[in-house]
Amino acid sequence: MEGRNSLVLLTQSRATGARVRKTIAIVLLATGLAGCGAVDALVDGFKHAKAVETDLAQTTGVRPTVGFNWNNGRLTTVTVTFPKLLEDKPLRELAEAARAAVGKEFKQRADNVVLSFSLGPTATTTAQVERSHATN
Repeated sequence: MEGRNSLVLLTQSRATGARVRKTIAIVLLATGLAGCGAVDALVDGFKHAKAVETDLAQTTGVRPTVGFNWNNGRLTTVTVTFPKLLEDKPLRELAEAARAAVGKEFKQRADNVVLSFSLGPTATTTAQVERSHATN
């Protein structure tokens, strides 16, 4: 009986030790992230991206989706994706509006601004698909 009790105590102490190590690792990781500003950059980045979306929605009448990429505290890429082609706005005008909104809302110049349009599903008919498979 005495051997069983010591086995239970040993198992419990290992489990407790594992929990303590895991808690310490989480605290150290959270402290490290908070110290380097990664969490702030991510939270602020999403706020800036939403502000760019709102700004461009007011300018163009269509709300785009905005994504961003930070590298060592520098804004490397901002991607602005419109849900459709905008027939009434020239491409140069859209590009300038996107650059201006990114600079204004992120408060720094991005190394690259990517402007894209979602075209939706392709208009392929069944006959075209069958013909392309027959040639392969």
